[in-house]
Amino acid sequence: MSIFEAVMLLCFGLAWPISLVKSYRSRSTGGKSPLFSVAIIVGYISGIIHKLMFNPDIVMALYILNLLMVSADLALWFRNRRIEKRQAA
Repeated sequence: MSIFEAVMLLCFGLAWPISLVKSYRSRSTGGKSPLFSVAIIVGYISGIIHKLMFNPDIVMALYILNLLMVSADLALWFRNRRIEKRQAA
């Protein structure tokens, strides 16, 4: 296990709960990019695959946790877009 990899994932992971709460409360897509979220998701999936194939350890749990949070934030983006469209109509 690399302590540096774990610290990196923990630091990145600290931002996602804040983003989730902001997305949920604002009901707005402002300042969010679904393409950026997809790129992050692909990165986390790649990290998980690497861990499974070459170096399975507990750090993989951090990849999975971050992946779930980014995926939830992306789902909220689609929810918020739907809300914005309804309000515009």
